[in-house]
Amino acid sequence: MRHPDLVYTRKGSGPALVLLHGIGHRRQIWDPIIDDLATRYEVIAPDLSGFGESPAFAGGISYSMENAVDHLSTQFELWGVTKPHIVGNSLGGAIALELGSRGLVSSVTALSPAGFFGPISRFQALFSLIFLRLLALVSPKPVLKALAQTEIGRKLSGMLLYTHPERQTPEGAYGDALALKHATAFERTARQGVTYRFNSQVPVTTTIAWATDDRILPYSQAATAKERIPSAEHVDLPRCGHVPIIDDPELVTRVIETTIERAEARRAARVA
Repeated sequence: MRHPDLVYTRKGSGPALVLLHGIGHRRQIWDPIIDDLATRYEVIAPDLSGFGESPAFAGGISYSMENAVDHLSTQFELWGVTKPHIVGNSLGGAIALELGSRGLVSSVTALSPAGFFGPISRFQALFSLIFLRLLALVSPKPVLKALAQTEIGRKLSGMLLYTHPERQTPEGAYGDALALKHATAFERTARQGVTYRFNSQVPVTTTIAWATDDRILPYSQAATAKERIPSAEHVDLPRCGHVPIIDDPELVTRVIETTIERAEARRAARVA
């Protein structure tokens, strides 16, 4: 069965760069950096299946990592890109690493990626995400909109995801709350995440960047990632939360560009 195509934003020109969000989020989470990146790259930011505006897989299709990776690779063909550079946050970071392990991308930048849980932190992440999901589900839209309008409301609703949730715009915070409320694939994806573990090598240029103040996937998991993928560049994102694009967009952009530069230098060396 063919999976439904993804809704995406595409802008800029240059080497192809794909941006993948996390569970319960949407492509607009990249808004703080996408316009800047589009001055140097052709940027494609999709809503993953069952999130944002993208339709979910049919009911009988598993949200396994294998299916997610296969689906993204078919979308690359549809978009007319071959081995793009890829960036992912949380679930998107795990998908990016899986694509890298299969050699389907030119470089990987993974921001606090899923798949490096310990026995306790696995359920810490799950309970935190379920709490956010339930809060969005039970809150009427006027309440979500009112929370988004004030700085204290944005701090309360975003404190698990960001170090500085007040830096979100009211429109962005409300849109994210609606995306979480209406995410049709949330539970199916979360069930797969309970047992998911990344344990492969990644042959392409890779950076794993961990937010030091991450409350969903704690910074201690960075050490696990370093043990499992010693070939990657491992960097910290100081004073950032689980979704660092809001907390420090300039730093995230620098990490992405440094990774791509390393990949391009590596490619040039092979050609020479």
